[in-house]
Amino acid sequence: MNLELALRALANDRRLQILDWLKHPRKHFPPQVDGDLIEDGVCGVLIARKLKISQPTASEHLKIMAQAGLIRGKRIKQWTFYKRDEPAIAQIKKRFSTSI
Repeated sequence: MNLELALRALANDRRLQILDWLKHPRKHFPPQVDGDLIEDGVCGVLIARKLKISQPTASEHLKIMAQAGLIRGKRIKQWTFYKRDEPAIAQIKKRFSTSI
């Protein structure tokens, strides 16, 4: 886990919004045909739609967040579903609080 990469990922309002939505996915997203919102995560298409951005733009945001260790992607059929990586987020918070 790279703290600098995580902080860069968090320095974007859209990515912060995605993290917030993924904290309570049933509250922010409709049920999905494939994949459970809690167990599997939220389909990247639904995230793009909610942000009102293109799928490639959403995919770039999600890629940055995944590389930073904030979320995990899971492939189901042709879709990728994303959920928060809570242990990694806790570690990032701990490292940040001891770095300042």
